[in-house]
Amino acid sequence: MPVTVLFNPINRQVEAQRGENLLDVMRDAGIRVESLCGGKGNCGKCKVILESGDIQKVSRTPDKFLSQAELDQGYYLACMVRVQGDCTFTIPTESRIDSPKILLTAEVDLAELDPSTTRYLLETSPFVDSPLLVSHRRVTLKGYRGLQPRVDDDVYSKVQMLGEQEPLTATVTRTNEFPEIIDVGPGDLTLSNYGLAIDIGTTTIVGFLVNLSSGEILGRASEMNRQITYGEELVTRISFARKPEGLKMLQKSVIEAINDVIRKLTSEADVNPEDISDICAGGNTVMNHMFTGLDPAYLELANVKVSRDPIIRKAKDLGLHTNPEAYAYCVPNVSRFLGGDAVGDVLVSKMHRSDEISLMVDLGTNGEVVFGNSDWLFSSSCASGPAFEGEGVRHGMRGAQGGIDHVKIDPDTCKAEVSVIESTRPKGICGSGLIDLAAEMFNVGIIDFVGKLVPRRSPMIREGKWGLEYLVVPADETAIGQDIVITQTDLDYVIDSKAAACGAITVLMHKLKIGIEDVRHLYLAGAFGTYTDLDNAMKLGIFPEFPNVEIHPIGNGSLAGAYSTLMSMEKRKEANEIAEKMVYVDLLVDVEFIEEYSKALYIPGAKEYFPSHD
Repeated sequence: MPVTVLFNPINRQVEAQRGENLLDVMRDAGIRVESLCGGKGNCGKCKVILESGDIQKVSRTPDKFLSQAELDQGYYLACMVRVQGDCTFTIPTESRIDSPKILLTAEVDLAELDPSTTRYLLETSPFVDSPLLVSHRRVTLKGYRGLQPRVDDDVYSKVQMLGEQEPLTATVTRTNEFPEIIDVGPGDLTLSNYGLAIDIGTTTIVGFLVNLSSGEILGRASEMNRQITYGEELVTRISFARKPEGLKMLQKSVIEAINDVIRKLTSEADVNPEDISDICAGGNTVMNHMFTGLDPAYLELANVKVSRDPIIRKAKDLGLHTNPEAYAYCVPNVSRFLGGDAVGDVLVSKMHRSDEISLMVDLGTNGEVVFGNSDWLFSSSCASGPAFEGEGVRHGMRGAQGGIDHVKIDPDTCKAEVSVIESTRPKGICGSGLIDLAAEMFNVGIIDFVGKLVPRRSPMIREGKWGLEYLVVPADETAIGQDIVITQTDLDYVIDSKAAACGAITVLMHKLKIGIEDVRHLYLAGAFGTYTDLDNAMKLGIFPEFPNVEIHPIGNGSLAGAYSTLMSMEKRKEANEIAEKMVYVDLLVDVEFIEEYSKALYIPGAKEYFPSHD
């Protein structure tokens, strides 16, 4: 029996079935709400306030995530509520997913433009008004040089159908290596040839609309990956994909987000979406699987073999709002948790061309680490969790309006001074803010070398509902009407995440028999490398001290890699070679990792990697 659910303050009314889970209702309606655990009741992020109506609680156990004041105000977790009648809910500020501060920059250097997809006018015969059709389904193209393109039945029929019209434009692609004509249309469309470079992140989708003739980026746009309501972490989404229709729901979610990006780009640039004739995507292995509808279940198995061939699909088979015959090319994967995003990072850094040893680090929801030079590439990934994106902690959040992005602590008063994205009242702490906060707390002695709060150091450290906590911002100065704190449990999670990242780096150094003095270049990809105070990251021990290193933030390397492979067949070949060449170490079964991880649980870490620390 249907019931009506109203959500404030967005004033959105949706229909649901009696007994339906509230989080599922919100997902189906496209209402974005935080859900780190994917709806298992283990994170306490999907808070809602019941204003009126009849509900049933699934379990009382998750009440531990709500304070007594919140319970008195009618707070519930959406994943633990079933609607029994018409209801009205308010989604509090801390639960809403606001537009994030997304890194759109990408550094690209292409010596020569050679896109996979080009457009040509069909030649016409001097004796007839229709295009010259040569035997064996061949057509003649003006200015075309190279192997005769293949023409399938549908395209050939379209040429015949449009034969009375002149001129005709053919779209030729080399995505499958051998040239083929994928579409024919009336008019001279040779200059209306566009491509889409897309970074399919675990949290965000970022895209470029590109003129394939000139390489000019006509627009940049971004959206949240709608899969986030099914869980923040990759393993959570893989688990959800096992459910009946789970994979289809996840694929539908990411395709809808990409189509939103396409709509923004084409609308702002006044481009017909059907003139997008090529798509290149960079993403981790799990995202590539879910984007193309491949079952990711096997990726849970350690040391499982993953194809290093690029995944290629037609846009019409994926549901993308582009030319339906366009191909979507995914930058190739390497292993189960190291995919085309990391290959793109390496590609744009050019570390694989250098004689000197370089390290590339990309820390997001998942962490990728690559050492290498022109002779070899050695890689791994770490389950650093989403801590470096501000998630997984009580008052953590993504880098969006209201997020505390940098922190300084007065050594005398132990009070925190914070800067906030867009200079508003704070509603949480984002990743760069968490790194600053932990490093500053260590510097002034609020936490010790194992990350434990020192109660006698300051009255700002107190006993809270969730144990010891440090007061970052008092309630009357926040946007959420609550104290913003960092708890001991939060700190343990941050230290665990930094140990996983540092341990992944040092275990590879140990296997390669290289020391901190041997690394000459450190490439930092993504938002982590752009927004994080790198001195504080090193003080905390996220990566070792490298005395001879040059640090290079490279921006969104995944997006830059997608753009490079969109505009250059040579770059696609190079990306394939990087993927094939790269050795991968699976830390889940590596006996040395536990030792390196254990060393890194201290701040900053082992003396051999942090010689300047007393």
